[in-house]
Amino acid sequence: MKPDVFQQVVDEVLAELPPDLHKALDQVQIVVQDSISRDLLDRIGLPPDEELYGLFDGVALPDKSSENDQTFPDRVFLYRKCLEEDFPKRAELKQEIRVTLIHELGHFFGMDEEEIEKRGYA
Repeated sequence: MKPDVFQQVVDEVLAELPPDLHKALDQVQIVVQDSISRDLLDRIGLPPDEELYGLFDGVALPDKSSENDQTFPDRVFLYRKCLEEDFPKRAELKQEIRVTLIHELGHFFGMDEEEIEKRGYA
């Protein structure tokens, strides 16, 4: 799939997000990358062969304060190659991008993996 077609699918998913999640996009950048960088894998402590569809990089809302002077934006990364490889059909890809975005936005809202899973966002 061409990167611009992938981006169209991402844009469709973003447009269809529930209003409460869509509002978070005012504070969180959605970044599409081919794959996760080695530096980021090292920083978060994952092995180099780890497959990730997405990653929240930032400070969760409950942890934000005036003392936490963050100079970088909160971001959700989507990793195109991994997603396309595992979900070659457009409908499946769209569904997984939606699940991944909601999962990573859950981290932005301060949810841990257990809470995200309980809510069905895993």
